[in-house]
Amino acid sequence: MADSKRYISQEDLKNHNKPGDLWISIQGKVYDVSEWTKDHPGGELPLLSLAGQDVTDAFVAYHPGTAWQYLEKFFTGCYLKDYTVSEASKDYRILAAEFSKMGLFERKGHCALYTFCFMAMLFAASVYGIFCSDSTWVHLCSGGLMGFLWIQSGWLGHDSGHYQIMKNRGFNRFAQVLTGNCLAGISIAWWKRNHNAHHISCNSLDFDPDLQHMPFFVVSSKFFNSLTSYFYERTLKFDSFTRFLVSYQHFTFYPVMCFARINLFAQSFILLLSKRNVLHRGQEILGILVFWIWYPLLVSCLPNWGERLMFVVSSFAVTGIQHVQFCLNHFSSSVYVGPPCANDWFGKQTQGTLNIKCSSWMDWFHGGLQFQVEHHLFPRLPRCHLRKISPFVVELCKKHNLPYNITSFWEANKMTIRTLQSAALQARDLSNPIPRNLVWEAVNTHG
Repeated sequence: MADSKRYISQEDLKNHNKPGDLWISIQGKVYDVSEWTKDHPGGELPLLSLAGQDVTDAFVAYHPGTAWQYLEKFFTGCYLKDYTVSEASKDYRILAAEFSKMGLFERKGHCALYTFCFMAMLFAASVYGIFCSDSTWVHLCSGGLMGFLWIQSGWLGHDSGHYQIMKNRGFNRFAQVLTGNCLAGISIAWWKRNHNAHHISCNSLDFDPDLQHMPFFVVSSKFFNSLTSYFYERTLKFDSFTRFLVSYQHFTFYPVMCFARINLFAQSFILLLSKRNVLHRGQEILGILVFWIWYPLLVSCLPNWGERLMFVVSSFAVTGIQHVQFCLNHFSSSVYVGPPCANDWFGKQTQGTLNIKCSSWMDWFHGGLQFQVEHHLFPRLPRCHLRKISPFVVELCKKHNLPYNITSFWEANKMTIRTLQSAALQARDLSNPIPRNLVWEAVNTHG
């Protein structure tokens, strides 16, 4: 009996890769998700980045088992011709299924509760230091405590964006707005949009926004060609001013990280005031306004402008630790140019990430980022289980000859600085001239 199924080739599928005409394949079945992009909970970017490909591994990584039942309404009736699955992908899917059977995706532990309690203590201590002491040193420490509060709120915001940390979606949404918008002044909508793009396009120079920090930093000389950012939808121009900053980026890295939070504030406002489709825009703006009311009021309670400035700088600088942590996991890892390849999901995630070796008692400090490989492979997995699954991931990487990069916190810092230094020295190479400005000429004139 002849096969009555309709098939399309890989090449035909690739042609459906643009807004309004967006097809994907999952386990060999072809789905038309053109209209779903505007309603997709993860935003339109993940679908656009992987359009025209088989996205089974990415779907498994980001969706619970209950999501499979909703696929049928998007089915085109077509199947992918010559659909094959690599051995690495087979084992990855089996491992994901095993973790699901063990209930690891549903058992979240008490991490969120402990973190909320810790945050309440930090907030109370910071406020107490401001109102109940006249000591400048106490006020300085209060600013540092506020910075540690923002770090912990960042970990909770990160967790709540990947999986439900509360009992239901309503409380989870409340936790997101509280930890992100209200306490930290950062839009959770902006973070989710940015972070989903990062996970899908891990370490793609033109698709991953977490590597696009011009004019301050570049991690590869490929940026010298003025790449187009598909996240920001603009050209990242490598002009003379950028070259000047990049040439000294290994010296400016830590100072800039102390104030990197300002960029997050700006990006939040840019998104919320844009014409983009932002879910719960009103809640997002209200939460941001709450932050910009309570934080300036608290700072104004300090006795003079000198101590107010000191408090703000202290809180920003301490939070800079978290911004450094974000960079350590990816800056020194393998990078590439072009869209993500869904057929190489497992490999791209392991190649573009770096784990941080630490004892279990330091897990609170790293917030789960120390298991970056595990987190990128299983982003829905609560961070309390990442240490538990690590041996399975190591074994799987070893079996398929894929990298499992891990080093100490201090060595990761050195690797990051070496990466920045390498790009900086290449940027100084005057044999690759670009239009210069007077600042560049003044700094680089000898004799």
